[in-house]
Amino acid sequence: MLSRAAARAVQTYRPLAIVARGSADAAPSGGIRDEVNFPRPVRMEPGKTRMGFIPDEWFTFFHKKTGVTGPYTFGAGLITYLVSKEIYVIEHEFHTGVAILIMIMYASKKFGKPIAAYLDKEVDAYENSFNQSRIDSKNALLESIKEEKTEQWRAEGQNLLIEAKKENVLLQLEAAYRERLAVAYTEVKRRLDYQVEKQNIDRRISQKHMVDWIVNNVLKSITPDQEKETLNKCIADLGLLAAKH
Repeated sequence: MLSRAAARAVQTYRPLAIVARGSADAAPSGGIRDEVNFPRPVRMEPGKTRMGFIPDEWFTFFHKKTGVTGPYTFGAGLITYLVSKEIYVIEHEFHTGVAILIMIMYASKKFGKPIAAYLDKEVDAYENSFNQSRIDSKNALLESIKEEKTEQWRAEGQNLLIEAKKENVLLQLEAAYRERLAVAYTEVKRRLDYQVEKQNIDRRISQKHMVDWIVNNVLKSITPDQEKETLNKCIADLGLLAAKH
């Protein structure tokens, strides 16, 4: 169990470097990681162990050829060979090593799980701190993108405002143009009315002078005898009209 805890503690450092290198190598030109072809590495968990420190893979390696008892037979035979050929010489420190090994195995069985749980908790907290940093950076970038989109939307609003101002300027120009047209129409009409009134006054004055001139000349051409004769004739006509009625 101690070997498993130590292996877990050691292996937490390797995936971080792999993640950093993989992100730099696998990131495309657009800056977005291809999660399908280049998935993010996952922290490996140590495998199962036997006798407290021997990996289980060392035992399962023999199962296809020798069966379940093969690894133990191989281990016993190897130890027997090393001792019989005096490749490994048993001296007075051998018993100390055996005692220490038994103590280590006992400690691994007795305290391995609590220590492993504590170390796993620390490793998870350490990993979560890195992941949280990455998540915070990602959220900050997403927030920046959101703010950038908001600014772009505001910029589009400024374009609409500029178009509205242009329309207002064009309407003001149109209103000023129409006002000037109205002023020009009024001034031209006033001058034309003046000319018409002037011509009417000239005509009336000319007619008055012409009538007065004709009347005066007619009166001047009538003599007193013609006037008396005309007056008598008018009286006679009136008498005849009265006699008929």
